[in-house]
Parts: sequence; structure tokens; C-alpha cells
Amino acid sequence: MFDIAQSVIFVEDDDQLRDATVQALELAGFAVQAFAGASDALLAITPDFTGVVVSDIRMPKMDGLQLLDHVRALDADIPVILVTGHGDVTMAVSALHDGAFDFLIKPFAADHLTASVARALERRQLVIDNRSLRAAAAEGDSDSPLIGDSAPMVRLRATIRQLAQADVDVLVEGETGTGKELVALMLHRLGPRRGRPFVAVDCAALPDALAETELFGHAADSVVHTRLSRTGRIAGSSGGTLLLDEIDSMSPAIQAKLLRVLEEREVLPLGADRPQPVDLHVVATSKRNLAEAVADGAFRADLFYRLNVLRLRVPPLRERAGDVLALFATFVDEFRQRLDGADVVLDDGLRRKLQTHDWPGNVRELRNFALETVLGLQSEDHAPAQPGADLPTRVNQFEAKAIEDALRATGGRVAAALTLLGIPRKTFYDKITRHGIDLAAYRNG
Repeated sequence: MFDIAQSVIFVEDDDQLRDATVQALELAGFAVQAFAGASDALLAITPDFTGVVVSDIRMPKMDGLQLLDHVRALDADIPVILVTGHGDVTMAVSALHDGAFDFLIKPFAADHLTASVARALERRQLVIDNRSLRAAAAEGDSDSPLIGDSAPMVRLRATIRQLAQADVDVLVEGETGTGKELVALMLHRLGPRRGRPFVAVDCAALPDALAETELFGHAADSVVHTRLSRTGRIAGSSGGTLLLDEIDSMSPAIQAKLLRVLEEREVLPLGADRPQPVDLHVVATSKRNLAEAVADGAFRADLFYRLNVLRLRVPPLRERAGDVLALFATFVDEFRQRLDGADVVLDDGLRRKLQTHDWPGNVRELRNFALETVLGLQSEDHAPAQPGADLPTRVNQFEAKAIEDALRATGGRVAAALTLLGIPRKTFYDKITRHGIDLAAYRNG
């Protein structure tokens, strides 16, 4: 049985060459799905495809460059290796510029292809691993990747479920590292478009020179070094969800063009004669308050009001301090399993760090701290220790001690302890029951 992560989709219209290449790939340990045409292969590629695509370039009907364009519109992180019998340097430059993972010229040695496929699969697996914590379940808080029992997180998850069903554009605001992209993915996964593409555009990493082509696409023969038309990310998201991540970083010129797309629900590719309609569901994220950005003249007011159909704020970690331990424990477990790391002791030094640091980088900073702790890159007070009690046991011990410390500091006053702990009243009582804590023992007088 082949591992799904070793999957290769191979497209070649020459029967003999297709059979020989499939045999070579299977001998190297890869599971191969072979197709004689790009259109049939495209039907087998979904956004959750964990493998790599290898395709000939010169084929009838849809060629390899067109297939590359369609695959990138579906998921720009799926590696595509292109093969051609023509040593055309311009074509090679164009394919690599358009996002091909690698480019091989026939005839090629089998080990060159298998080595390229192996590298591509490693790249794809890293992408899948990095997405694992962001994968939202279809329903239910217990399966939500937004971890925490604090009141702000309980409200956030409930609001996401409501907005997802409304299927309207949403503006998600929050500081860097709070998980805005994860919220956007949940809005998609919990809504009626869950089976359609989720296309994410990092506006902060999009140079103005490439922004129009990347977002709007272009007609055939309208861009230097590229003879074929290209589907933009906006059109590629039609029917699904378009995430415009960090839209506050978008240039004024692109803001103006985007406004027309959102108002008209149609996109005009560069060099095209007429616009094409698109079925859009837009989630835009911003690390700053867009209303303030409008007041400062840094963002178009008309675009803000068009995006601001529904607004959602993701709380920073300092407003949900009661979730720090659960998040840290989750990240430590993840990194220990992935890296076969040493055990981690939740000692007083580490507890003080988790409780007193204000985490300006939010969940991202906490996750990086967990990785450093597992790797032993923190100070000696936070270094990995020899295995003892398992991590869940230590988490429970730490949680009980944190509650007892809060009760001791507040003289057993529950309301004051809840403020210190940052958790809802029901969660508090559930935890003291689970830990067998006697409230009366901490009450003064």
C-alpha cells in the first residue's frame, strides 16, 4: 500500500513513454496515477491533494502550461514538474516564472525525474504539515483549531459559526500572530462553500509589478515571455472563498482595481476585451484597524465600506491569558511528536514565563517559544528535562496550582480569581471539580 503523500499524477500523451515513466516511478516507490490528457488529470486534483504533478508540455487540447495555470489557481503550493522534448530556454524561463517546481528536457534519466519528484514531495509535505493546525473541522468546538476556553474565544467560535452560514464578505481584524488566516479558513470550512477552492493571497508579499497579473490574470499574448492566458487568483476562487490576507498592505492602485471587482462581481484580465463574471466570497484580514487607516489616508474609504459588510475582531493573547497553557501544551505535543524531542518540565520558571509575558507576537510567538523549548534553546530554567510524568499530567498539575494560587491571592473570592485566570465561571467550576479543589479552604474569615 502506497503512502498517499507519495502520490504522483503523471500526464503524457505518448503511450510508450507514459508506460515506461510510470514503471520507473513505481520502482522508485511512488504511487502513480497516469493520464493521457491534462483535462482528465485536472479532475483528479483537489485542494487537499498531497502529492506532485508531472506533465508533458506539448499535448493536444490542454497543454502542460495551461495545466500548470489551472493547478496554481486551485492551490499555488502543489508542485508541478514540466517535461518537454524541446530545449526552449524562453519556455523554461516562462514556466519557472509562472510557478513550475522544476523543468526537465527529454530525454532525461529516470533518476533525475525521481530525484525531482522526491524534492517536490518533501516541499508539499512541509506545506501540508504547516497547514495542519489551521485545518478547521466541519463543526464543533472540540474539533476547532482555535484553542481556548476563555470567554473571548468561546464568543469568537460562536460568531464564526454564525457568519459562516451567512455566506457574506467578512473583514477580520487582529494583531499580527493572532490567527486571522485560521479564522478565514474556518469561515470557509463551516460555510456552504466548504467543498470549493479556498484561495489565499498574501497582499503583503505581492509586489506591485506582479499584483495585477497574480490577482486578475491576463489574456493570451498580453504579457512578455508568456504566450498563454493565465487565470488570476480572484477568478480561481470563483465559487469558493478568496482570502485577501493583510489587505491593509495593498497599494492604492490595486485597491482601486479591487474595488471595482467587489462592486461588479466581475474581473477583467490584463489584455482581455471583456470582463468575466465571478462568484465571490471574500474574507479580508488586516493587522490594523482599517477605520483608523482610512482616517490616516492609508486606505481607501470606499473599499473599506465595501469590505466592511461584517466585521470580526480576533483578540490578542493578552486578552485571553487563560488560554496560554492549553496552547503551549498543544504546541509542545506537536513539536515533540514531529521532532522526537525531549520531555518538557512545566517548572516554576517556565510557569512564570507563560503567566507574566504579554506575548506581543501573540499565538505565533507562543508557538515559536514552544518549539525553542522542545529544542532546548531556552535558558537553563526552561531546558528539557529527563522523562518523568507525562505532559498531560504536568499540565493538570500546573493548572491546579494556577487555580490554587489565584484563590490564595484573592482570599477565595471567585469573581476576583476569574479575572486573574481569564476563564469563564462555568469553566472555573468544572476545573475545580476535576482537580478536587476545596473553595472553602481559601476563603478568609
